[in-house]
Amino acid sequence: MLRRVFHLAAVSLLLAAFAASSAQAQNIIKQAAEADLVSVDPIWTSAHITAGHAYLVYDNLFAQDSTGIARPQMVESWKTSPDGLTWTFVLRTGLKFHDGTPITTKDVIPSIKRWGVRYGPGQNLMARTAEIVAIDARTFEIRLKEKFGPVIEMLGAPTVVHIMREKDAVTDPGEQVTDSIGSGPFIFERAKWVPGNKWSYRKNPDYVPRAEKADGYSGGKTVHVDGVEVTYISDTATAVQALIRGEVDFYEYIPAHLVPVVEKERNMVTKVVNRGGFNPLLRLNHLVPPTNNQKFRLALLHAMNQQDTLAAIVGNPSLEKPCWAVFACGYPLETAAGTDSFARPGPGNIEKAKQLLKESGYTGDPFVLLNPSENQSLSAVITLTAQQLKQIGVNVDLQNMDFGTLVQRRTLKDDPKVNRAGWHVFPTQGPTQDRTDPLTASILPTHCDGKNWFGWPCDEQLEAMRLKFVAISDMSERKRHAEEFQKRFYETVPYVPLGMFFQKAGWRNTVDGVLDNFKVVWWNATKK
Repeated sequence: MLRRVFHLAAVSLLLAAFAASSAQAQNIIKQAAEADLVSVDPIWTSAHITAGHAYLVYDNLFAQDSTGIARPQMVESWKTSPDGLTWTFVLRTGLKFHDGTPITTKDVIPSIKRWGVRYGPGQNLMARTAEIVAIDARTFEIRLKEKFGPVIEMLGAPTVVHIMREKDAVTDPGEQVTDSIGSGPFIFERAKWVPGNKWSYRKNPDYVPRAEKADGYSGGKTVHVDGVEVTYISDTATAVQALIRGEVDFYEYIPAHLVPVVEKERNMVTKVVNRGGFNPLLRLNHLVPPTNNQKFRLALLHAMNQQDTLAAIVGNPSLEKPCWAVFACGYPLETAAGTDSFARPGPGNIEKAKQLLKESGYTGDPFVLLNPSENQSLSAVITLTAQQLKQIGVNVDLQNMDFGTLVQRRTLKDDPKVNRAGWHVFPTQGPTQDRTDPLTASILPTHCDGKNWFGWPCDEQLEAMRLKFVAISDMSERKRHAEEFQKRFYETVPYVPLGMFFQKAGWRNTVDGVLDNFKVVWWNATKK
């Protein structure tokens, strides 16, 4: 009898262990990714897949909530001197990296400086900064050369400062950091990273979240799951079927034509989690002919048809919004200023484009368009662009590649005549929230030092107009200045906006607590 009791107890222990193991396995969220994780350095590249990775792995001094307001994260407190020139910040206690080393101001300062080289908000701040000084391990000061009100807004802009270890943060911004050791709520399992296939994260047991409720990218980053496994599935239909079959729990960007397939399933949730939508655009290489020619850029602008482009991306009018406003439609600085006939598509636009192309002196050389063929929305943009350019007489060279290759090639400044990897145009898209503020939108700077975002547009007059926003606080005056800015924008054409669209994410109803953001972050989420 005693033996039987021991036997039953042993069986019970085994079952309990099995149940615990199963529960643990069920506490891993499995995500299908829309692109491959090629780089883990969010300063070297602004690719969305890397941005999402960085929000999980790194922590930030400040981060935006769901309304776009910058809230403190790693910062415990801050103050400004009476003259407005010295900003003093104190870090929270107990912050440490995934390797166990404490975070100090020696890590923070080079992280700010590296970010300040690559991104518009950082460039705005660093241009007005005399020095950044460590007072002690937790306290540092940003000492300005001139009064600059939106310091917190810059530090907490969408292209946010991710705090790296000092030895990583001192890396040249033009070179990639290959480690990914941050201090955020998730730890990147680098040894399991298989480029082109999969990568994963596990919960950081040492992370101490803030007390506030999670909101956007801010607040308490409380992790309720054991980890996240991400699989890159290049074919969207395959990704949707994997979601339906339960092989993955979450798919962030469901193509519009496949949304009904997901929604007819009982155990699915679909939602637009990026409520601001996305802005597709064509980024032009201003350093090489013919895109260094203003007339050619104007020809390209007139050849584009936003309605057709949005239909190719989405194919659902309820999720499409033609919009030529540089600072996005539905936001405070929206204006129609400078939007000439090109904003009203028709046969006249094509004729105007042909005339401008002739005036540009274009001689018919191959015109290189980079096509990330496995990215459905970007591929739709550039494929239609190729058709529209052929219509006006451009000798299009549409080059297919994966998105990771595009991310590598867009860094090249070489003329395609000299370097076969060179390029003229690539498609990109970003969350609308990144484009609404002239001081934080990283694609807007047009300073002529070649250090602005890929494409390197050069127009010092437009750049001076952009920087003038710093001194304008009255909204009506900002709106008037936005009108003048947009007029100049469409005279020089730094890039070609292609409207706005919205995409639904889909997940199994076993997952809850998904926050509304342009990139999914897995703190706050639970899995049954």
